[in-house]
Amino acid sequence: MSWILLAFGLVLIVEGLVYALAPSLIEDLLAALKALPLESRRLIGFLALTAGAALVLLAAWIGI
Repeated sequence: MSWILLAFGLVLIVEGLVYALAPSLIEDLLAALKALPLESRRLIGFLALTAGAALVLLAAWIGI
């Protein structure tokens, strides 16, 4: 359970930094994402999911 809380905490830190340091960049990013077709957004989400799972597996393999 502590690993899940750690993971959520790290995600919130990264998200918070982006919103705190570059809020206009978020607006530009959201506009760019809105311009993409639905299938492209779905593919980006799947690739992010796959990369995240790979990093978690790598961390488990290393022994964190």
